[in-house]
Amino acid sequence: MTSRRAFLQTSAAAGASALLNFRLSALDAPPSARLPMRFVFMHRGNGLFPHVMVPRGLSRQEQEQEQRKEAFAADLGRLDLPDWMIPLAAHKNDLAVVQGLSGKMCTTGHHSWCSALGVMRANERPSSIKWATADFELARMFPSPVEHVELAVFPLDGGNPRGNLDGIAQGFSARGREQPNYAFGSPRVAVRELFRSVAESRDEQVRYRLERQLLEFTGGREGAAGAGLTPLEARKVQGYAESIDAVRERNRRVEAMADRLRRHVPRLDAKFLAQDMTTLDRQTGHTEVLLAALVSGLTNVVAFTVDELGHHYTGIPGIEGERVNMHSVGHNQAFGGVEATEIRARTERHHMSLINTIVTRLKGVPEGDGTMFDNTTIFYFPDGGETHHAVGTEFPFLVVSGRNARLKLGNRYVRLPFWGRPGHKTLGNWWTTLLNAYGNPVAHYGELDAGLARFVPDQRGPIREFLA
Repeated sequence: MTSRRAFLQTSAAAGASALLNFRLSALDAPPSARLPMRFVFMHRGNGLFPHVMVPRGLSRQEQEQEQRKEAFAADLGRLDLPDWMIPLAAHKNDLAVVQGLSGKMCTTGHHSWCSALGVMRANERPSSIKWATADFELARMFPSPVEHVELAVFPLDGGNPRGNLDGIAQGFSARGREQPNYAFGSPRVAVRELFRSVAESRDEQVRYRLERQLLEFTGGREGAAGAGLTPLEARKVQGYAESIDAVRERNRRVEAMADRLRRHVPRLDAKFLAQDMTTLDRQTGHTEVLLAALVSGLTNVVAFTVDELGHHYTGIPGIEGERVNMHSVGHNQAFGGVEATEIRARTERHHMSLINTIVTRLKGVPEGDGTMFDNTTIFYFPDGGETHHAVGTEFPFLVVSGRNARLKLGNRYVRLPFWGRPGHKTLGNWWTTLLNAYGNPVAHYGELDAGLARFVPDQRGPIREFLA
């Protein structure tokens, strides 16, 4: 006979084995006749300086407007990219840079958790999460078997999670109110879990079948075990049961696409599967997983935290042997004789090489009358604002998008009115624009900036100039 406590523990174990609580609302959505749109949200810690986003070749008038942070737009086609963006030179016509968005309603500074993607003040406690982050809202608009994939290069001190580089831990997106998402910390773990149903290893096949049987058994016990539970325990059981049902449905859909999955399982080099790897190798390995998940059709939305303030970088070109504390870099500390600003530039240049890999590969995959990249948008932005001790007045964005993207950004450098000036726009306006462009009619996404109200009385709604 199964005790109440044993059943709760078994249910919890089955739910944990699922990794993420996939929602039936997304899985049950009718298949769309149109090609899916895809989104990659690549964000970094330690701030992103607005001045490094400025292209070379601005006119004197534009330079003056830039210095005063006045609104203007310039054609990127006649400008030169900053040095750290050079890896994207072949895709220059697909780029846009957006400056001037603020996020003072978010948690900024050292650690922002899911604030920038959720436009809310959030911390490490799930109770601080008020709603699903923008990436999850989009994932539900373009359903896929696993709904959403999150990859992260976790910090080792400060932020979340602490001291865990290789496991599966609380990530930087949120599935809903008080529901943090979970991210894969290493490429090896991500491949094992995402592609387990078509694993070549006999041990992995056995493990997958056993976990599936556990899910079937646990899901079938819900009704019998529910009697006599307290209301709180009953709600827990119901939550576990719904998660289990969602994962069973996810598994069914994943298994139905087994042939396609086998063709796209990432074949990672040994260095990406190792327990000990450099930060740059970890980021590169995650990029291969990201591509496999998109091209195979497992997901249409990926969130990728390329680093976090508490991460200690290894493998930076020129100082490969140094263990670089990004928090110290934020305080302008040099490492290996390399100044902090140059360390930032080298890591950000590597991030651009990752985006180049994604774009180049997707441009090589036929889809419809074009390629997969035509239906893809990539966002690169800071998770905490404009600098190490950010206050949220600026969140610079680099956007790389295909021809079918529905944001009307063009191949431009766009500076919006600075905080406090008429017409200023926030992250709430930005994500509202994105959601509206793809079919979610939300009037306004996220919290408002109370301090901005006396300068911009109406903060709600999309940025209409960006709506096609």
